[in-house]
Amino acid sequence: MHKGRIHSLDTFGTVDGPGIRFVLFLQGCALRCAYCHNPDSWDAQAGTEMTVEQVLSEIEPYVDYYRSSGGGITVTGGEPTLQAPFLAELFRECKARFGLHTALDSSGFCEPSHAEDLLAVTDLVLLDLKMMDRTAHIALTSQPNDRILAFANHLSARGVRMWIRRVIVPGVTDGEAELRELRGFIDGLAGVDKVEVLPYHRMGVYKWQQLGLAYPLDGIVEPSEGEVQRARRILIDG
Repeated sequence: MHKGRIHSLDTFGTVDGPGIRFVLFLQGCALRCAYCHNPDSWDAQAGTEMTVEQVLSEIEPYVDYYRSSGGGITVTGGEPTLQAPFLAELFRECKARFGLHTALDSSGFCEPSHAEDLLAVTDLVLLDLKMMDRTAHIALTSQPNDRILAFANHLSARGVRMWIRRVIVPGVTDGEAELRELRGFIDGLAGVDKVEVLPYHRMGVYKWQQLGLAYPLDGIVEPSEGEVQRARRILIDG
């Protein structure tokens, strides 16, 4: 039985997929996103080690709530695909024992071959497409986006259902040309059920401070409602 490195868990999540959800945060991430609200999840060796059975025991008391609401389990991070074998086993057991809907919240920074067993038991991928411009993506996350875009295309070809997410950081991720390029990319994907425009927030800044890290977006304010609606018009309504 596989073991996973767990950052934290939430038994009543309402924003990471349909319905009420058990949300499991895993340790480890190769990206260093400037607006990350869980920088304490970057270290793959930190957190608490748990078996699949231990995680299932945390889920079991709430299964009726998840099923009756059309919810299930969402695994996020960090980057959950770094622990794909553990997660594939967890999702298989969630389906077999509880009949739960399974969702993977991922940056897509993953080789598809590494995640095939996981995708076979994943009902929905919440895919964060942070930037289309390659140079800007490196500046924002420390990594290029080639692998991410390839992963998105793989999900499309495989028939995996997707919600595409974009965090709107004023003056960084919301340029008109950038958003229109993203819209064109999304339009070329099969299986996209929803596009979510997520306003940038500063709720995780204190974690950067606790870790002694300089916050890269210091001074950037949260977007106005007008800025969010402008992005929605381009990405969803347009």
